Amino acid sequence: MTLPASVTVRIPAKVNAQLAVGGLRPDGFHDLANVFLAVGLYDEVTVTPADDLRITASGPDAAEIPLDGTNLAARAAVALAARHGIEPAVHLHIAKDIPVAGGMAGGSADGAGALLACDALWGLHTPQAELLDICAELGSDVPFNLIGGAALGRGRGELLTPLDVRGPFHWVFAVADGGLSTPAVYRECDRLREASGTGATTADIADPEPAPALLEALASGDPAALAAALSNDLQPAALSLRPALADTLRAGTGAGALAALVSGSGPTCAFLAATPEEAEKIAEAVLASGTCRTTRVTTSPAPGATILPA
Repeated sequence: MTLPASVTVRIPAKVNAQLAVGGLRPDGFHDLANVFLAVGLYDEVTVTPADDLRITASGPDAAEIPLDGTNLAARAAVALAARHGIEPAVHLHIAKDIPVAGGMAGGSADGAGALLACDALWGLHTPQAELLDICAELGSDVPFNLIGGAALGRGRGELLTPLDVRGPFHWVFAVADGGLSTPAVYRECDRLREASGTGATTADIADPEPAPALLEALASGDPAALAAALSNDLQPAALSLRPALADTLRAGTGAGALAALVSGSGPTCAFLAATPEEAEKIAEAVLASGTCRTTRVTTSPAPGATILPA
């Protein structure tokens, strides 16, 4: 069997159409009802044989990407190699276009992309179910980056059920200066719940469930219905840690967005638009407001990790 000289995989970003967060579990995690939508912003991971494992990166925010063993792409290569009893001797190059630390699962995308690319480079033919198991070990969002489309994530978000979705839905993303730590946002969510008197543990907070209206809106492809059903339980925590995000959200709604919310743990803000033309208008207005670093216009759903033609 002839193995390829290199493999490139394209992986989408995500937006959380719903992020319902349960109480703090004894293991420090939270049960989620996490409705993922893959969106058409992509990283590309290219893998080639090397004497040992090394990582390089290019593109916007490349300087913020760790180029050591903490990178999820490197961890994915190591985990896959360990499963098959081989050495992770590979050069991983990340062409970065998904905002870094922006609540859009860019790091998770790179992990999923490296996993699929290394599997093809090494000719392993690992079943998808096993790849998804490795993804879940790497992080809560990584399995969804592998499959894309739309899915409900249970557990920590890693237990996926694909969802029916029609589209396209038109999105604008406002990218903030600097990132937000996902663990810090969850801790702030717990703190705010304790401060409000509701309590923050699984004994205090009901198990999270997907909103039926949201699932119906995705299946129907109705942007107005989707706008009415979007929600993010982490948004108050993200706003508490980064109050200026409220100005970004107001700029988008003031420009005509059907809905505005913080994407995942933030600080990227997401705006749903009725049409492509409205999306462009919203992007220009939010950028002109001076409340973000840049804006990006795209659509959902998008395919999951995909091996590109050589």
